Amino acid sequence: MRSNRRWLVWAAVSMSVLLLAAVAFYWEIRHSGDPIEGFEDRALDKAARSSRIAAGPYAAAPRPISISRHLVEIPKFDLASQFLRVWLVSGANICGALREAGIEVGEWKAASMRNRDYECYFQRVYERDEVRPLSSTFVKVRGNETGDLVEIRAKIVGPKVDVQGRLAPAVLRIFETIVKQACWRDFEDTLASIQSLRDVEYERFGAYLSFTREAGSENSFNFALGLKAASASQARTRAYFSTDRWLATTNLRNPQNSSASTATARPDQPTALDDGASTGRNPGSSGNCG
Repeated sequence: MRSNRRWLVWAAVSMSVLLLAAVAFYWEIRHSGDPIEGFEDRALDKAARSSRIAAGPYAAAPRPISISRHLVEIPKFDLASQFLRVWLVSGANICGALREAGIEVGEWKAASMRNRDYECYFQRVYERDEVRPLSSTFVKVRGNETGDLVEIRAKIVGPKVDVQGRLAPAVLRIFETIVKQACWRDFEDTLASIQSLRDVEYERFGAYLSFTREAGSENSFNFALGLKAASASQARTRAYFSTDRWLATTNLRNPQNSSASTATARPDQPTALDDGASTGRNPGSSGNCG
């Protein structure tokens, strides 16, 4: 009996020890990963904070900037030297200048009630036969209702000339007034050819002037002055100075001064010429061009 009692005690003690060992082993297995994970998380947070402090507030990755290639390309001076020719005088002003020069052109007005074209013209027949004029002068200034010029044409038949074959001053004054009032000073070189009744055809920067002998007639001459909107120089100019080609710049000038300068620098608007009567200047002079 004593032997059985001793065996039961040892069996109970052994079972208790085994149970405690199992509980301890289970506890160790369950909580053994927590400290490692916590340590890793704390290490990562510390590393992230350290990198942010070292990088500073300006370490953000720069955004890519798109720069137009035209900001750095080599300028093409042959294109930059071109400009777009425009009328610097209105139709009403040039008609008035012709009247002041002694050419009796009419008022600048609509060509007809149903026509939006505006014009002024002068026509005088000095001598004619049964078929056609033998001596006449015709001048026509044509444009639109806003005063913009389209073209100026003239025709002289049997013009008076001096002993050297040069055009009479009274007739030459027509072409002098037109060319000088247009304010395209390079065109004034053609007046010498017109005075000598030599054919001349001049085109530059989108404008053209022609004074040619009429085909089949030795004593009739046609004159034309105008713009060619589709000229090669204008096409190159538009391509070079297109707003799609260059980035816009900011105007840092005084707004009032800027608007005033813009108003005076708009060549596409008709520029009112000074009245020859009030200033005493010859209306045929290019001094009005500024």
